[in-house]
Amino acid sequence: MVKYLVIVSAMVSLVFAQETSPARAPKTLVGIWAHTDDDATVAPLLARYAREGAQVYTIIATDGSQGCKHTTVPCGSELAHVRSEEARCSCDALGIHPPILLGFPDGKLGDYVEDPSLMPRLTQRVAEELQKLKADALITWGPDGGTGHPDHRIISDVVTQLVRAGAPGAPEQLFYAYLPPQAMASSPGGPSLLLPQKKYFTVQVPVTSADYDAFRRAMACQKTQFSADELKRVAQTPLSGPVRLVPALSTATVTDVFEPLR
Repeated sequence: MVKYLVIVSAMVSLVFAQETSPARAPKTLVGIWAHTDDDATVAPLLARYAREGAQVYTIIATDGSQGCKHTTVPCGSELAHVRSEEARCSCDALGIHPPILLGFPDGKLGDYVEDPSLMPRLTQRVAEELQKLKADALITWGPDGGTGHPDHRIISDVVTQLVRAGAPGAPEQLFYAYLPPQAMASSPGGPSLLLPQKKYFTVQVPVTSADYDAFRRAMACQKTQFSADELKRVAQTPLSGPVRLVPALSTATVTDVFEPLR
């Protein structure tokens, strides 16, 4: 009888501890991009973490006002407004927080000669948002900008700079995103010079068919950035497999420049 009472007491104590212990705070994931459609390459991953309860945000550096290749909407303020609405639609489809739009001029992030204050202002604005969000992990373009786009390269540089500097809210959990090789065939330089070697894609995040469905819905929002045929192909193409990322940093301690970093 005594043994039975001890077991019951232990079970009650365990249940009470579980009920009274503070709930674990959800993790925060932040994607930082140059343009409103840049997160398409990791959209299923964003949808997965949001579905699992993480707080997922996207920070968009530019206003997107020059992306008028696939639309009749004229470049300029009108297109910038439309693209901001497309970004909100996309985030809603993925189940993540509304986009944080910084509004810097599209296609101009590298124009530090014409505007010497631009890079310091961009760096400061990204730093301010990271300090507010207190992310546990960050995703952005690799140093090659994924497609080689100068705006992509600059935003990657800024984010990496802030992480390396230990800026408040900039965690060392920084990952670089890439388009699949088949999507980069028309990029300047081609996939061979823009894609890292396969051995560097050491982070492979499983996603579900529901997450790919969310990705398709998000892509359908980006009507100014993709032709009708491209959106139709995305809607009809079976998609599977994990989202692959490249970790950005190594903190290994070595005493020889020829020693492999782990």
